[in-house]
Amino acid sequence: MVEFTLPKNSKVKKGKVWSETSGKKPKRSKDFKVYRYDPSTGENPQVDVYTVDLDSCGPMVLDALIKIKNEIDPTLSFRRSCREGICGSCAMNVGGTNTLACTKAITDISGAVAVYPLPHMPVVKDLVPDLTNFYAQHASVKPYLQTTSAEPESEWKQSPEERAKLDGLYECILCACCSTSCPSYWWNSERYLGPAALLQSYRWLVDTRDEAVGERLDDLEDPFSLYRCHTIMNCANTCPKGLNPAEAIGEIKQMMVKRKA
Repeated sequence: MVEFTLPKNSKVKKGKVWSETSGKKPKRSKDFKVYRYDPSTGENPQVDVYTVDLDSCGPMVLDALIKIKNEIDPTLSFRRSCREGICGSCAMNVGGTNTLACTKAITDISGAVAVYPLPHMPVVKDLVPDLTNFYAQHASVKPYLQTTSAEPESEWKQSPEERAKLDGLYECILCACCSTSCPSYWWNSERYLGPAALLQSYRWLVDTRDEAVGERLDDLEDPFSLYRCHTIMNCANTCPKGLNPAEAIGEIKQMMVKRKA
């Protein structure tokens, strides 16, 4: 049997156990096991445990993280912005599933709440992943209208039926939950565009106002950009907006086949 051993500096250690600074024992509490890592120190990552008083905390995981940072440990790092499931900033792995911390209820998780950064991404610090490559891949699909016709005096028009084709596509908030849950993306993230970028690519491929369909398909015509998708469906299962990137990727593959027929 083959045995795999992680590099010594990648093994996660037990960290510090923290409690409320007030010293009072809460009537209702919850433990949060939070991944801590600062690459600049050269130290191994660790998991710190924070006990949070639920009676003085909001209902969502992000509320608990904000309380931890404000009242227990100000060194904890994470991204957040809108707190409404719109911006995608607080995407992280909670209880083993990629999700938005601002829309994940604490009561949805039994026992201690494990909070980690999005998997298989370089970590800037603690729960903050480096999304440089992810954003570059999104930019590579040219996520904007491309036309050759003369610009109309008022606007590019669509019928209600044409506009409806974009439903389930434009709602993507680029949180990266889908791409970072995809094993194919874990293994080939430098070359496979991943579910999020391909969902956005399809959004423009089916936009009746766009006139660069051929060029867009040409850009995807290689063994890795599109075809590393094996329909594992993790992307659809984890999307916090309920979108289905795997279906969009399948439609792009169909477009590839039809244009060669």
